[in-house]
Order: sequence, then C-alpha cells, then structure tokens
Amino acid sequence: MAKKIAFLGLGVMGYPMAGHMQNSGCEVTVFNRTLEKAKAWASEYGGNFAPTPRKAVKDAEIVFACVGADGDLADICRGDDGAFKGMKKGTIFVDHTTVSANISKELASESRLLGLGYLDAPVSGGELGAKNGQLTIMLGGDEREYDRIYPLIETYSKMQKLMGPVGAGQTTKMVNQICIAGAVQGLSEALHFAMEAGLDAEAVVEVISKGAAQSWQMENRYKTMIKGDFDHGFAVDWMRKDLAIVLDEAEGLGLSLPITRLIDKFYGEVQEMGGGRQDTSALLRRFRG
Repeated sequence: MAKKIAFLGLGVMGYPMAGHMQNSGCEVTVFNRTLEKAKAWASEYGGNFAPTPRKAVKDAEIVFACVGADGDLADICRGDDGAFKGMKKGTIFVDHTTVSANISKELASESRLLGLGYLDAPVSGGELGAKNGQLTIMLGGDEREYDRIYPLIETYSKMQKLMGPVGAGQTTKMVNQICIAGAVQGLSEALHFAMEAGLDAEAVVEVISKGAAQSWQMENRYKTMIKGDFDHGFAVDWMRKDLAIVLDEAEGLGLSLPITRLIDKFYGEVQEMGGGRQDTSALLRRFRG
C-alpha cells in the first residue's frame, strides 16, 4: 500500500477522510485554501501541511482531492501552483469531489499527457459517513490504478466499486442524487400528511419503516424532521449544485427528468426561505414553515 499521500481539501468530508489515512499508517500531507484549517488538521492527526497544492504533492505516491465544484477542482489541478505541476510521473490523482463528468474527463486527459493516473471517485454517506469511515465510493478510471488505491480508500469506506472509465463515477453519483431527491421529497410529503391527519408521525414511521416504504432517509431523518431540526448532513446549497449537474447531463443525453427538475425547484424555494445551509431534509419546510 502506498505510504506517502497528499490530500487536497479539508471540508467536512475531506478532513476526516485524510485523518483515516493518517491513522492507518500513511504519511499524509494536506492542503487547504484556509491554511489555519490545514494546520489544525496536522496538529490533530500528526501529519504535515503545505501552502500550495504543488508543494503538498511533491513526494506523494497518490494524491486525493475533495473540494467544492468544477472550478475549485480545476484550480487545484492547473496552474503553476497546481497539483499537476508537482506530481511525479506514475502518481495517481483521485478526485472525491462531486463534479461534472466533463471536467473529470478533461482533467484525466491532461493528466495522461503528463504521465499521471486519474480516477473520479465521488462519495455518498455525508459527514457522518466520512467521520465513521463508512462512505460509499463510486469510481471511474483504469482498473490497474483502481487496484493501487483500493487499500487506501478502504480506510474510510464501506463500499467501493469501479463503474467504468473516467466519468462513470460521476455519472453514478448523479443517479444517487436523483434517488435521494425523490426519497426526501416523498418523506416530506408523507410526514406533512401524517401530521395534518392528526396521526402520531413518529408512531407512523415506526410502523411503515418496517415495510416497503423503508429508506435510509426515513430511518435517519424522520425524528429530526418532525422536530423541525435541519442541521444535519448534506446542505441544500450542495444538493442544488449536484442537481444542476444532473439536469445538465440529462439535457446532453436528451432525457427528461421531470420529478428531479421539480424537486430542484422546491430546493430553490427552501433557499429563498433561508435554508441553503440546512440539510436536504429541510424540504419539509415548504409545507410547515
């Protein structure tokens, strides 16, 4: 297993993911745009930090990234201070950011010209999954490169699978977000209906969650939703970013996704209500304020 690792991006996901690798015996050097956060990570886990992506990847065998969006990913890869300028030939770049399949393919092509490997590897499981090392990872890229990184991503995942060439990981994540959006909207409508019908909503879910209606969202979010507590997990702002990617990809494929498009509009309404930083279960606010 590779030992010298660089990790670029220490958000709510990247911070614990990099920590899991450091705790597994790797030598991890981190980069974050806010240097104080990189220093805090190094102090907590005993790893190293660097002021630029290029310096962070200098001695790395594998480079991981988990940033915000297409532009953020391009910024840490390209340019004089970017990771690609500092990576040695044969080094593999693994991107955990949820981005468009197009930017993954573009950066993969650029990396190949430099003699580098590249896998897109978006994750699902949220902040709690990252902290507990229980993420699901969907990957796109070369099988031999996947085999090299597998022991590392295993330190923070419960499920990982190579889905096809570069871009296939991102496309699989789009499928994931379509499913989540539909599940959260359905649960929001169901809880609203139950409460308006005069039922004990918690008792209702205790019953129906043991049958065909069961979902991860139902099991993990119904109590906080009923309480009007929406400060858990994946934010509405990030879901809208992801759904924009989904809808753009669907348009390119000539597909209509009417339910996904409608739920994206509903999330826009939640943002207008001031819920952009609340978690995705805040869809219930549209019904109950």
